[in-house]
Amino acid sequence: MFAVVNISGKQYRVAEEDTLFIPYEAEAKEGDTLHFPEVLLVADQEDVKIGRPHVAGAQVTGEVVQHVRGDKIIVFKKKRRKRYKVKQGHRQRYTQIRISSLSIEE
Repeated sequence: MFAVVNISGKQYRVAEEDTLFIPYEAEAKEGDTLHFPEVLLVADQEDVKIGRPHVAGAQVTGEVVQHVRGDKIIVFKKKRRKRYKVKQGHRQRYTQIRISSLSIEE
């Protein structure tokens, strides 16, 4: 069984016990449970339910594993013969979650 869920404006294909990185959730602590009610699609073997826009009664629950930072990205700007160089780095923050359950109330 899997579902397509909308988390912070991005769509993820999830199944139970999956681990994924979502955009940083500042108010969530490690070990907290997050609920994602915006389920767009639920599929089980041959039965597929598509939401308009969301599947009624479907919910995905996940547990926060940890907060991590992505790889460093270097932003380098240069204009030749003008003595202009700017180097800047950036590391995006993510929240790692483990999907604990997919539930559908009928």
